[in-house]
Amino acid sequence: MKNFDFHNPTHILFGKGRIADLNEHVPADAKVLIIYGGGSAERTGVLDQVRAALTGRTLVEFGGIEPNPHYTTTLNAIQVINDNDITFLLAVGGGSVIDATKFIAAAALYDGDPWEILTSGGSNIKAAMPFGTVLTLPATGSEMNSGAVITDPDKVAKLAFRSPYCYPLFSVLDPEITYTLPARQVANGVVDSFVHIVEQYLTYPSAAYVQDGFAESMLRTLIKLGPKALETPEDYDIRANLMWIATLALNGLIGAGVPQDWASHMIGHEITALNNTDHARTLAVVLPSLMNDQREHKHDKLLQYASNVWGINEGSDDVRIDAAIMATRAFFEKLGIKTRLSDYDIGAPEIERIITDLKAHGMTALGERHDISPTDVRRILEASL
Repeated sequence: MKNFDFHNPTHILFGKGRIADLNEHVPADAKVLIIYGGGSAERTGVLDQVRAALTGRTLVEFGGIEPNPHYTTTLNAIQVINDNDITFLLAVGGGSVIDATKFIAAAALYDGDPWEILTSGGSNIKAAMPFGTVLTLPATGSEMNSGAVITDPDKVAKLAFRSPYCYPLFSVLDPEITYTLPARQVANGVVDSFVHIVEQYLTYPSAAYVQDGFAESMLRTLIKLGPKALETPEDYDIRANLMWIATLALNGLIGAGVPQDWASHMIGHEITALNNTDHARTLAVVLPSLMNDQREHKHDKLLQYASNVWGINEGSDDVRIDAAIMATRAFFEKLGIKTRLSDYDIGAPEIERIITDLKAHGMTALGERHDISPTDVRRILEASL
């Protein structure tokens, strides 16, 4: 196991009715900017619950955060902060809203061009406004980590950053408010969580037995409960487990002391930037092909994955690895998520654009060994057509 530091300061408020507890965690004298996405938070009554919990505080609202939050939209939010002397931010939404809020919190105090935050990966962030979250869509884990991704469609760029200043002070996780989510978003959340876990697990053995055990347990639970969440959307225990897994998948716990491979995410970001394909669906396309392409490097962990996650123990090494990859693809398809680039109107010409954009964004040495080159990515994507 590698040396590691682990510190996560986010206070989790989990369970039924916890939105009411916002009153205890947002300063009484705060001028609060409530940041949200489309109209679902209003239609489902979540915003009304938030407003009721924050009675007595000055509230300003900023809606319209996109599913892949746009850079220009976040700049508009910063102007609202300045115009209204806002002192506290509250994200009400899924990963995109929370990601946008993290960027807004940092950029509002940044002395310079906010775009530099993205091009530096967040290394130049020195402070951020205080903020909390009310999670409405479990998927990204952004509610309990310090990272975010922002998109600029004009630049065809989707860039990630992280900073220790960008942890939420608290996050409210009430599984009941996920009951009304569209099936598409539930499926996306399951796949996003699944791939987050895989990219911290499916690398090479590092004698991190505890982290591996956590990862395998969560993967098995997603496989078991993901389809059931679509069949019985108001099963509290299913939704509670999926919500908590999504948070644990990317809060730093299972990634502590282990090698990590985020190649599927980096490639997927470029696909989303290209044609706005749902983030989780890009992962469902890339991951199976990447697993197969990198089977030699990932050989030992692929066999462990086959056995401990899928119960595949019969046959030669290659047979078991093939079966595990096929099972992964079949799981995504069972959730209603297509796993081929052609399903998203991407062909050979678009692959060249993706490769060009990866190079432009410095993504030329991906994977746990930093040895997945643009040539390798082209081969992986061609196998995904």
